[in-house]
Amino acid sequence: MQHFNTIKQNYFLILLCLLSMTTAIAQSPEQNLKASDTTKSSVLLKQIGNGFFPTKVWNFDLRYLVKFNQYEGFRTGLGGITNDAFSEKFRIDSYLVYGFRDDSFKYKIGGGFRINAKSKTWINLSYIDDLKETGSSEFLTDSRSFSFFEPRLLNIDLFHKHITSSISVEHEINPKLYTESEIAISNIRPTYSYNYLLDGKNYSSFETSIAKIALQWNPFNSSKKLENDTEVVVEGYPKFTLQYSKSFKDVFNADFNFSKVDFKTIHKIKHNNSSYTIGTLSAGIAHGDAPLTHLYHAYPNNITKETILQRFSVAGINSFETMYFNEFFSDRFSTLVLKHYIKPFAIAKRFNPQMVLITRYAIGNINNINRHQEVSFQTLKHGYTETGFEINKLLFGFGLSATYRYGAYHLPREEDNIAIKFTFNIVL
Repeated sequence: MQHFNTIKQNYFLILLCLLSMTTAIAQSPEQNLKASDTTKSSVLLKQIGNGFFPTKVWNFDLRYLVKFNQYEGFRTGLGGITNDAFSEKFRIDSYLVYGFRDDSFKYKIGGGFRINAKSKTWINLSYIDDLKETGSSEFLTDSRSFSFFEPRLLNIDLFHKHITSSISVEHEINPKLYTESEIAISNIRPTYSYNYLLDGKNYSSFETSIAKIALQWNPFNSSKKLENDTEVVVEGYPKFTLQYSKSFKDVFNADFNFSKVDFKTIHKIKHNNSSYTIGTLSAGIAHGDAPLTHLYHAYPNNITKETILQRFSVAGINSFETMYFNEFFSDRFSTLVLKHYIKPFAIAKRFNPQMVLITRYAIGNINNINRHQEVSFQTLKHGYTETGFEINKLLFGFGLSATYRYGAYHLPREEDNIAIKFTFNIVL
């Protein structure tokens, strides 16, 4: 134990030193003079808005600095990726973090090399020892997402540990069609009491060998040149994402055979310069012997507490605010989220709150529910509906939201159907 405490102390000393070095690089007058043409405040803000703090050869990834969830408590660390000043053909992409509540380190060791500049083709390798939310689904081609504050993360308590080795290939077929494929071998251990019953055997931990291929198609994207000849992408809608995953039993000692197909499309309709509607349709189906870790939830964001005030937290971006965590799981599901942004109220020069009208719908079901032992959840076969509104940008990016749950999954106690929360929106 004394040896482990020494390791932790050394880790935090390294962390503080790296943070100090980062600050020194950012504040060095010489560095600012040399890079005055390329590190203007607007460029720096854009980098930070994308989740990076740039230095000479290394861009620190702000996602790893500080987070909080119900399993790890506070989670802090450092990570990032090398930039073009380091190399245009090779990159290092790694992180190291520590969770205070579970007293555990997590890390990634990764990198990649470019094999074709024109098609932006990269081969990436990684080794990850970390946590993942059970029931979450991600697309390989999702552009990196960053938020200064991730509201759902605060209340998540259902995680599984995974040690994953992977190799992936990124390739741009054309500027509007992008693909990524991956082969990953994982050892998975749920952090909660769970057994998957299959052919008379209980699996409390298991191995998977999964191949994935994903396509991102943005047929209405365009590009334009700015005054300084910089070319930027102008987003067009709708956008489409499709992903296929296949788990192979007995390949590298994997335990299960199953496949998954995931689909997402986003469409935006502009009514005028300040009013618009966004619709997001998501769907997924898992076929075969898929454990709970690889099924679907509908991105719930409501904690199981007695009163409305005890459940008061921060609303997510695309989450179901009245749906309780771990309430539903599905092996086939679909969700539709509609948001209508009303023209901001011009109350004062720097006070322009905006109302957003929201409706969310989810439907799903599951086969062989009895295979999932020591956990209890419902299906979405009757259709889940909630409607509400947000009033954003009331003070320093904060606002308020109210959502009401109705329909087939309306709860007997009226206040359990209501979610009142903060919202947080800031754009750099």
